Amino acid sequence: MIQAVRGVHDILPSAAQKWARVEATARRVFEAYGYEEIRLPVFERTELFARGIGEATDIVQKEMYTFQDRAGESLTLRPEATASLLRAYIEHGLHVHPKPVRLYTMGPMFRYERPQAGRYRQFHQLNVEALGDDHPALDAEVIALLVDFFRGLDLATPLDVQINSLGDAKCRPAYRERLIEYLRRNSARLCAECRDRTERNPLRVLDCKNPECRPVLDAAPALELCPECATHFASVREYLKQMGVEATPTHRLVRGLDYYVRTTFELTATELGAQNAVAGGGRYDGLIELLGGPPDPGIGFAIGIERVVQLLPERGDDAREDRRPLAFLIPLGDEALRHLLPVARAVRSKAVRVELGYGERKLRSELERANKLGVAWAVIVGETELSRGEAVLRDMKSGTQQTVSLGALTDKLIALGAAR
Repeated sequence: MIQAVRGVHDILPSAAQKWARVEATARRVFEAYGYEEIRLPVFERTELFARGIGEATDIVQKEMYTFQDRAGESLTLRPEATASLLRAYIEHGLHVHPKPVRLYTMGPMFRYERPQAGRYRQFHQLNVEALGDDHPALDAEVIALLVDFFRGLDLATPLDVQINSLGDAKCRPAYRERLIEYLRRNSARLCAECRDRTERNPLRVLDCKNPECRPVLDAAPALELCPECATHFASVREYLKQMGVEATPTHRLVRGLDYYVRTTFELTATELGAQNAVAGGGRYDGLIELLGGPPDPGIGFAIGIERVVQLLPERGDDAREDRRPLAFLIPLGDEALRHLLPVARAVRSKAVRVELGYGERKLRSELERANKLGVAWAVIVGETELSRGEAVLRDMKSGTQQTVSLGALTDKLIALGAAR
């Protein structure tokens, strides 16, 4: 038997309803805020991610699925959506639209990393990006949008909103050097991964979850914001307060990608253990220009769908019994099948789910199948019923039966479906 590749997973029908609920909630909430959907290819030229994410990041160096096509061009399965979305923003001239341009996308991403609970090598994200405006109120609005999405899912699990400012090109370079110097002095007390990141991506070291590293990282120097960044961050916090969004400032909060500046934020859930982030994002004001576009600022976030599904409470419409067919149509012979085929199609056109036999089994076998399907009704049409122009409607729970004319059968089933 050929099994799925390690680190990928099938979304079975028993879970698909939860996925559909997450996606439907995203569309409803995002579009209420004025965001429009954009659909992107799952692979791009490798240089897009090397330039956009940063060649020194773990993603580019260790985690990307990269291959050469038959023309010898290096292509990569997308490890995240922001670079792809900004490529489309530039390529199709979306930057000439009124600002901010609000876009969202959803779909699979690919990273070669160690599979664990809620984390896969093919995983799925919801992404939101607001482009072309750097006002702190937009930052606050994007964070509020993220909170409203989770509220729309009616999660029982409490979520914590954390925010930070990573500074910008004025104040971060000096901090980066201070941080590198501190980490080098304490390298003997850090794990091998932190020592490696010290030279390549020192801010990422602050996000290490290894408990042996935490004493060193908790004592690391904090970023001192320049006046402009401090004012921006204070405004974001004030706007969040005005909207009733509680957010905890956390100066250790960083992002794993080089392009983030100023506002960064994350939502965490204690139910998920150490890897407890369900969504995160921030501002990336220089990335569009870095990718060859205009100097437009941007802010956005990504939501891990697998992790959200883990947190979703069971709901009545997720239960399999509530998604069972209303009826099983049982033709006894080909002539009866010819009469029931259009009935089944007409009923299904009204979004009433029914199953249809094909006239090749005996009644007893078909009734056993109806029981296994868990239908409420069985519709039986044989030679006798055809001669009378009627069908037998059997209540599968009580066993009682009634006759319905073939001409009225469609309307009867639609009415039963509406009353369900």
